[in-house]
Formats: sequence, C-alpha cells, structure tokens
Amino acid sequence: MTTFNQPITEIIRQRFSCRRYLNEPLDDSQRDRIQSFMDGLPAGPFGSRPRFLLAAASEDDRSSLRGLGTYGFIRGATAFVIGASKMEGKWLEDFGCQMETIILYLTSLGLGTCWLGGSFTRSAFGRKIGLKDGEHIPSVTALGEIADPANARQNLIRRFARGADRLPWDKLFFERDFATPLPCWLHASMMALGRHEAAPLNDPDADRLALEMVQLAPSASNKQPWRVVKDADAFHFFLQRTSGYRESLLKKALGIFDLQRVDMGIALCHFALTEAELGRQGEWRDEPPPIETGDPLTEYTCSWVRTG
Repeated sequence: MTTFNQPITEIIRQRFSCRRYLNEPLDDSQRDRIQSFMDGLPAGPFGSRPRFLLAAASEDDRSSLRGLGTYGFIRGATAFVIGASKMEGKWLEDFGCQMETIILYLTSLGLGTCWLGGSFTRSAFGRKIGLKDGEHIPSVTALGEIADPANARQNLIRRFARGADRLPWDKLFFERDFATPLPCWLHASMMALGRHEAAPLNDPDADRLALEMVQLAPSASNKQPWRVVKDADAFHFFLQRTSGYRESLLKKALGIFDLQRVDMGIALCHFALTEAELGRQGEWRDEPPPIETGDPLTEYTCSWVRTG
C-alpha cells in the first residue's frame, strides 16, 4: 500500500491543475525524495510498470510544449515528471494510475502539478528519459512551488462551491445495471474519515466516499469518461467514450495516445487508494460482467472485487 502524510481523501480534494509556479528549482532533498517514491511504485492494476523520471525544466521542454493548447497558461514550472511505458495490454490505464499516484504524492508535499497530454515520444522529454525500443510517453506532468498559494486555495474553494463542474452522481454511478442510479446520500462523518479507520465491507457510506473520490478525478477536457456499476462486493468500471476521442490513424501518426484510457487509470487510482485508506481489501480483475451498456461508446475496463 502506498502511504501518504495525510488522508488521501484530503489530498484529492486539495489537488488542482496549477498553471503558475514560482520560478525556483526544487532542492536536492526534495528531488531525491520524489524520485525515490517514483522508483518504489508497484506495478499498475494490469501489471505493467511505467518508468518515471523527475527532470529539471529546460528551454527544450518549453519547445516540446508549444504545440499544446495549455502551454500558454503554464508559467514558471521548474520540473517535469516524465513517464515512459511499452504499448502492451492496458498500458495506458496503468500509466494513468501510476502518474496520478505520483501527482497525489506531490500534492501531499505542497507542490503544484498539471497534467499535460500530447505528443512527447519524439520530444526533448524522450531524450531525457532515454526511451527504449517500444516505449512511448503519453503525457508528462509539470510541477513546482505554487506561485500564489492563498489565491490558489480561494480558486479551489470557488471551484468546489459550484460543484467543480462535475457530472451529476446519477450519470456516473449505478447499481446492478445502467438503468438504476446508485443512491448518493453520504453521512457527514464519512467525509472526514481518517486513513487509520477501517470501514465495514457492507458500509454504503464508505462505498460512496470511494466513488466520490472517483467523481473528483481530473480528466482530459474534463470529460469524466468513467462509469461504475456496483453489484454486491464488485465495482465494474466502464469507459464512456466521448465521440471523436478514440485513437485514430492521424493521432497514432502524431504520437498522440488515447487519453481517455489514461483518464480511466486516474479514476482507478482514486478508488483503490481510498479503499486502502478505508481498510478494505480488494483486487483488480479483468472479467467482464453480464451487464448491457446500451451504448456502443461504452466499453468495459475492469472490476474491483472485495477480497476480505
């Protein structure tokens, strides 16, 4: 289990896409601590192990970002997390899960972060991490000291006050099938549950807390493509694709990967870390359930099954 210095539910709520950073490099102790954390990550839910490198920002990196629409909004980032993985099985889901774990760790250290998805395999980032045969870079993460923490916190409070632009609960989470929304009532005591308090397996409040953390997950263009069907002690995760986001020949030629699969990995990360914090054991299985989606754009990803 990955450990953090505060409850994961608090870290998830604190994290935001930081666009402005102090133009100050990380000190050596911070860099060593972050790289050690990344090197110690276990395999992802589907067994692959992306490689991650913490690299200081350079002018070459800025050149690599100029083709991204978000580039003009990133100011003062002094470092990047670069991740590389081979295209095997559900590698993008594993990549998203592991990178988000790193981002949450960085958040717990008080650092700002911003996901950047695009075409990086042939960029300066690829040279820095020393890409091996068959490896690709689906995204990188900017990081650094937050330029204006007080203003950033106020923006975060305002964002949550308007619901953080989240899709409504009944569009994301279901019970037994896609026709029955999962009740969303959540007892207030669960909102501040500490990481050392175990929750019973059949506690519906704990279920909803874990799903709330999925609801708060970041995603490309804020499309929130995850859908979850709860059936007894299993949670079946489906990808609800946005039309036009599927990998095309043009995207593959440009080296741009299926970012909605990366988004699914982020959702899996939030769910599994919250379950672990609640003291509930489970495992990821790739066993499609007999559930009709009723939508050709909705496809099964995996299931979380309680084991104890």
